[in-house]
Amino acid sequence: MNEFFDIIIIGGGPAGLTAAVYARRAGKSVLILEKATIGGQIASSPKVDNFPAMPGISGAELADRLYAQADELGARLELEEVLEIHDGTPKTVITDYNTYTCTALILATGMKHRSLGLEGEETLAGISYCAVCDGAFYAGRDTAVCGGGNTALQDALFLSDVCRHVTLIHRRSEFRADPILVDALRKRDNVTFLLDTVVEALLGDSALTGLKLKNTVSGEITELAVNGLFQAVGQQPEGALAQALNVADETGFIPADESCVTPAAGVFAAGDCRAKEVRQLTTACADGAVAALAACRYCG
Repeated sequence: MNEFFDIIIIGGGPAGLTAAVYARRAGKSVLILEKATIGGQIASSPKVDNFPAMPGISGAELADRLYAQADELGARLELEEVLEIHDGTPKTVITDYNTYTCTALILATGMKHRSLGLEGEETLAGISYCAVCDGAFYAGRDTAVCGGGNTALQDALFLSDVCRHVTLIHRRSEFRADPILVDALRKRDNVTFLLDTVVEALLGDSALTGLKLKNTVSGEITELAVNGLFQAVGQQPEGALAQALNVADETGFIPADESCVTPAAGVFAAGDCRAKEVRQLTTACADGAVAALAACRYCG
């Protein structure tokens, strides 16, 4: 027999966990399904300085606090990957372990890392998307970070504390990151900036030994010897489930407005998977609250 919940939340990041808190406070039974890491990508951030009232908190601690609050209120979390969703009344959610049913569904599936699309990217040792997770493996060695946003600069700052040298590669002439991060990184003696530069190819047989680089202004091709490459070139939505429900656009984002209501009855969107202008921790949590309250109204 399928287990029934008033509300199932797919995604255990800030949006999903906030939704669980609000739904449980409204007295609804709640199941959170997360396929990877509780807290989502923020859990790997070494330091979060822009979450209100918690400056300097680590992403892992913030994720733990969000989960602990939802858990204390009685929300249930299962580390399972959702494979299929069958819309209807009730809705059926099939995971790699179980089958569940619910009245309302909140999609808080978040984003995944964007790749460079280069040969060897998935097979070469030495390619990483998480400096906090893998930085220690490169202690005393030379690494590169590709990207120009806050994540890239935070990764470079973290790596500069453990690596012999860090090269920051960005395709544009200016960074998109907060100026405070740029200023902090410029003060590091073991960091080099390569602007107007893209990675053309990955060098090495089984493990990364270097990068083939191209200057987008001069066209000059150079090679850079590194032991590790940390990629922070953006993200794309985890949109497969939403597209299967016909509530996502061609890019995978869910075009729900500030009400977090999707075209499918009883299906709501929250967090970075929703099409919107600003994607921050605070907006993810706000989406979670709005989606949960809307789902509670739908449940009656």
